Amino acid sequence: MNLTVSSSQGGFFSEGPFLLKLVLLLIAVFVAYTIARALKIWMTNNASPLESRVATAVTKRSEVWGGRGHAGTHTSYYVTFEFQNGSRKELEVKAKAYGLIVEGDRGELSSKGTRFKGFVRHSRRNL
Repeated sequence: MNLTVSSSQGGFFSEGPFLLKLVLLLIAVFVAYTIARALKIWMTNNASPLESRVATAVTKRSEVWGGRGHAGTHTSYYVTFEFQNGSRKELEVKAKAYGLIVEGDRGELSSKGTRFKGFVRHSRRNL
């Protein structure tokens, strides 16, 4: 009795290395894109002038992310400011600034590109 096992050149296992290479290539492209995008934003912010404008804090929000595994959770804080011409800009702020700014506060907003630099509230008498 002659038992022969035929080996086919096609099939799932022969494509395994190709699929693995494709997945690794996609991951590498995604990482490179993310780094390039962050670098572009960083360079744009560095080249931007420091601006100070009168603005009103119109909304606040926080975003909680993480929490799986051992990393714990992280919270990002954002405030949307409205300028005298009606345009708005949302900026990420530190927790301390987030706690001190109240919706409806009017004051001098300092920013550099998309970076929040500070907010000095006008006194209620001057409004």
